[in-house]
Amino acid sequence: MAAPEVFSIAQTPVTCHAFNADRSQLAVSLNDNDVQIYARQGNQWKVTETLAEHDKVITSIDWAPNSNRIVTASQDRNAYVWQQTLDPITGQMAWKPTLVLLRINRAATFVRWSPNEDKFAVASGARAIAICSFDSENNWWVARQLKKPIRSTVLSVDWHPNNVLLAAGSADMKARVFSAYIKDVDKRPTPTVWGEKLPFNTICGEYSSPAGGWVHTVGFSPSGDVLAYASHDSSISIVYPGGPAIYTIKINSLPYVTLTWTSENALVAAGHDCQPIVYSGSEGGWAAVGTLDDTSSGTAKAGSGARAGSIGRLNSAAFNTFRNADTRGQTQDESGQTELLTVHQNTITSVRPYDVGADGNVARVSTTGVDGKLVIWDVGAVSASGLAGRLGGMKI
Repeated sequence: MAAPEVFSIAQTPVTCHAFNADRSQLAVSLNDNDVQIYARQGNQWKVTETLAEHDKVITSIDWAPNSNRIVTASQDRNAYVWQQTLDPITGQMAWKPTLVLLRINRAATFVRWSPNEDKFAVASGARAIAICSFDSENNWWVARQLKKPIRSTVLSVDWHPNNVLLAAGSADMKARVFSAYIKDVDKRPTPTVWGEKLPFNTICGEYSSPAGGWVHTVGFSPSGDVLAYASHDSSISIVYPGGPAIYTIKINSLPYVTLTWTSENALVAAGHDCQPIVYSGSEGGWAAVGTLDDTSSGTAKAGSGARAGSIGRLNSAAFNTFRNADTRGQTQDESGQTELLTVHQNTITSVRPYDVGADGNVARVSTTGVDGKLVIWDVGAVSASGLAGRLGGMKI
């Protein structure tokens, strides 16, 4: 497996990120009010533009690959759609915002374009999801709200490939599948495993967190027939509604906050444990098969340090070094600073597909984190059996 590409793009946390269609540009929120647009120049990413319109921290970004529009959501209870237009003064292309009428009274927490890019969904702390479509007469985006039976902040959303169904994870400890059908926008959807008649706000599925934790992240499989969601109780669940069957995997590490499918039978999840974990399975069952992060060199380094300390005498410092490396996967550098034996040194906030292979499966994924890093991981050549063999001793 190829080594990951690692970029230190900021000294501050990266809240979220999104690439344009050809991956030549990157939009990120550095835990502030602005969106930074980066362009790749050789082995580095350089800031080329700043999108400034929000009054509070930007919580989520999505970049539509076909229409090249960016949508942003913020704690200021607003969302904006950004599009490049010709500036008559400078004669150059510039990003201009378009107003979105969300009609929410709490922070917007998450946003995603629909597959057809004719609408987008904005999750919020107002116990509602705004489904936004364009009003050409007034030149703005208007929202219809999914409300019932949401009882707390919506933390994430994901669109079904049919452009109608929407999955949502919420702080009320539920993952749900809604119909976001808008009559004047969508064609009548064909029947799916989630249902046949799908008027707006129809509940097509509702699933609980196994031990009562917030549902941080949700995601449909490429076909849309399977749903995955991860909760704050350190669990990840896979739902087959046609079964019906729900496979829940309890993990021994810290909770996941983000996930993405790489194929119909595999996904990558990441979060507070600072490393992306690969899961694989089918209707017969699911299991964790390994990590994209190779910590063997760091583990060897920590082990040799502990052994060297024991040659003289087993003092408390050497014991703490060994214990941290063994139980928490971390060591200390010469200055005494804690160093994790992973590429990311803090929580991974977002994992997204980066590159699709010839077989239609995701070949590479990108992650950003609180440590300010952007990392591109190769998953295309990874098989469940290969990972299991290479990382057979891993405890998950």
